[in-house]
Amino acid sequence: MSQAQVSFSSAAREAVEALLTSVDADLARRFPGDSGTRQPVHTVYVPADAFGADTVRSWGDEALAAFDRHAGTPAQLAEALGVPADELLADVHARVRAKLEREPIEDLRIDFEDGYGPRPDAEEDAAAVRAARLVAAAVADGTAPPYIGIRIKCMEAAVRDRGIRTLELFLATLLAEGGPDGGPASDLPSGLVLTLPKVTYAAQVTALVRLLEDFERRAGLPEKRIGFEIQIETTQAILGPDGRATVALMIEAAEGRATGLHYGTFDYSASCGVSAAYQSMDHPVADHAKAVMQVAAAGTGVRLSDGSTNVIPTGPTEQVHAAWKLHHGLVRRSLARAYYQGWDMHPAHLPTRYAAVYAFYREGLAAAAARLAAYVAKAGGDVMDEPATARALSGYLLRGLDCGAVDLAEVTALTGLDRAALDTLAGR
Repeated sequence: MSQAQVSFSSAAREAVEALLTSVDADLARRFPGDSGTRQPVHTVYVPADAFGADTVRSWGDEALAAFDRHAGTPAQLAEALGVPADELLADVHARVRAKLEREPIEDLRIDFEDGYGPRPDAEEDAAAVRAARLVAAAVADGTAPPYIGIRIKCMEAAVRDRGIRTLELFLATLLAEGGPDGGPASDLPSGLVLTLPKVTYAAQVTALVRLLEDFERRAGLPEKRIGFEIQIETTQAILGPDGRATVALMIEAAEGRATGLHYGTFDYSASCGVSAAYQSMDHPVADHAKAVMQVAAAGTGVRLSDGSTNVIPTGPTEQVHAAWKLHHGLVRRSLARAYYQGWDMHPAHLPTRYAAVYAFYREGLAAAAARLAAYVAKAGGDVMDEPATARALSGYLLRGLDCGAVDLAEVTALTGLDRAALDTLAGR
């Protein structure tokens, strides 16, 4: 028999299939890829007792006032950020102002944890019900941001019962208030987000999963209807006592419900012994933690969010500009490291959040579009891109579209691709 006629036997092929069938299933379950939904560029935290029906608009108005006072022109914004006052920045300036008028907050978390503090049970009960009613009303009248929800207390023994009670009241009230004419609802708001803070053991994640399973079953909701974010704020969440990367175990423990991993700048830094003056998103301990989070979440569909700065842009213009320059630099640093979301703690952080985000997507628009168009046309060019890079290029353009940094018409003109084609190339 000649060498060219040698082939694999059917038994060998069957053995390969038998060996890898379970691997294929496991890969599909653990690494489903990106969900294809919009990821907000930030999360705004508001204490539960400070949250009201006008919170989104009041944050927008305060952000606009700061923007107009301290960066009313592109030249003033350039001075504040320490960047050139060019045509790109003029476009960014206009888009930032329009964003603050149209949609100042993309994701809002009503905080029942650190920002709320210990209260009598009756008071927190009432606050949980009130928050749910306000959220339901905002969703109904179209004033809610695209994503909104609550951060409960953690699953540690001292506050566990209180956190569970708040979650129970919030979900039950939201479900009841969400129906027509205030009657029973068939579902929860599509943009609902829950946040579980200070997770140290995967079992704490499993505990929340069991509670949500029970609620869905009793409410007649679809299985896995309610997802949640996991806040990474402790060293135990990164490295367990057995030397394993605990955050990966937490994603697994969520059983498909984890939607995000949020880095907690100050709690995590403090747990590493970093003194207050040096606690920051760009400290080496932060970079290490986020690198572990990034690898653990890759391919799982779980998204990443960076933390926040506690330097608030208030006071005279010089002081505001210094805080804005710091915030702008930190946001740009996060974006370059593929952290497309972060926390904003004050209305005056919104102008530099959007300025950094919009410049990031606009300055790379032409190059990303050209590379993607060349890839689709198989035209080659200066860079020979592979399918994985095409996914990244499409994802970059889609994120720019979602936040308002770029427009579909200009993306289509540059690439020849519509939204559906971009989604396909991005693997959504």
